[in-house]
Amino acid sequence: MKLGPSTATLAAAFLAFNPSPMPAQTSPDRALEHARKLLRSSPLIDGHNDLPWEIRVSKTAPRDVAAYDLRQRSPKHTDLARLEEGEVGAQFWSIYIPGEIKDSGYARVQLEQFDIARRMIASYPDRLALALTADDIERDFKRGRLASLLGMEGGHAIENSLGALRSYYALGARYMTLTHNVTLDWADAALDSARHGGLTEFGREVVREMNRLGMLVDLSHVSPGVMSDVLDVAEAPVIFSHSAARALVEHPRNVPDSILARLPRNGGLVMVTFVPAFVSRDVAAWEAVADSERQQLKAAVTDTAEEERQWETWKTAHPGPVATLAQVADHVEHARAIAGVDHVGIGSDFDGIEAGPVGLEDTSKFPQLFAELIRRGWTDGDLKKLAGGNLLRVLRQAEATAARLQRTRPPSTRTIEELDGQQPRPAT
Repeated sequence: MKLGPSTATLAAAFLAFNPSPMPAQTSPDRALEHARKLLRSSPLIDGHNDLPWEIRVSKTAPRDVAAYDLRQRSPKHTDLARLEEGEVGAQFWSIYIPGEIKDSGYARVQLEQFDIARRMIASYPDRLALALTADDIERDFKRGRLASLLGMEGGHAIENSLGALRSYYALGARYMTLTHNVTLDWADAALDSARHGGLTEFGREVVREMNRLGMLVDLSHVSPGVMSDVLDVAEAPVIFSHSAARALVEHPRNVPDSILARLPRNGGLVMVTFVPAFVSRDVAAWEAVADSERQQLKAAVTDTAEEERQWETWKTAHPGPVATLAQVADHVEHARAIAGVDHVGIGSDFDGIEAGPVGLEDTSKFPQLFAELIRRGWTDGDLKKLAGGNLLRVLRQAEATAARLQRTRPPSTRTIEELDGQQPRPAT
């Protein structure tokens, strides 16, 4: 019986005519395609990006807006190409200044940051547009420009002055995070001592004046006591511009369920962040150990170069874990479960972190998060609320509240000395 050609012979003949095997066909990611299509029809509004500070501290050209060319790939997470790939429709640029600045007061640095942010926006008129209202966001989205809003990060910048608060609003600030990491004369920070047990009476007046102006009260960075006090006094919806769920990761910067449960009555929302230590228990635990080690090094080693060398050696020997996109999605779903789908949004903190979670490495990756939620069964209607619909509603409610209050309430002239009994600070 004559045998046919062997399998080896047939394989050799095939390769002779096909020297390079055809690549396997990659099936399209239907969920990702769906996410991109959805975000092209409904604006994604990110609540927090620290690019203006990153421009300020640039290693190659600090404060030079022109040199930090967003038409080129930037050193960290944000540039025009990646914003477009990420389908970002509107962005709150953080006008951040550290609460630890001691040189000439906060106002100079705060004003410089407004200048940097506004010059950055003006540098790309074909791509970016300064936005001050909810209507501005929708108009710019229809025109294909990224609506650019400004959010102050830290009430220390008002230097206990409601007049300064109003001046910052006039410059374009549409939210203010009541504290950063330093407790103020009138509000406790989450990462500092709780000297007041929440807000002082002047702190309550700050919230009332923000409501009268139409400036969103941002509760990221504040203590739970401040969160609760604000919800007691606020006449407009609040936001958390970049926080996550404390029930999933016990980090002082995250929001307790007791506060999330109060958001529906207030109308506000938590904008879930991508900060690795806020969304991953393992990263949070590693950072706690690393911070302790760094403090011990600072106390034991006086030479800064040697301290840095030992610190790098320690990090090499103790590599940290990573956070993941799925963990961010878990926080989004937890916020929806406790507060409701009308009270959750997205606040990345890109350019304010060293690295994003795996799968959310930069501003080009937002659609991947929405694709993950599509795989988890989220509807288009709920995804549009998460993307930006909820933030647009909050802005409109704040604008309507401001219009009502301004008809009956003049600008406040109350002082911290009058309300809290503090002595005026000596002139310098």
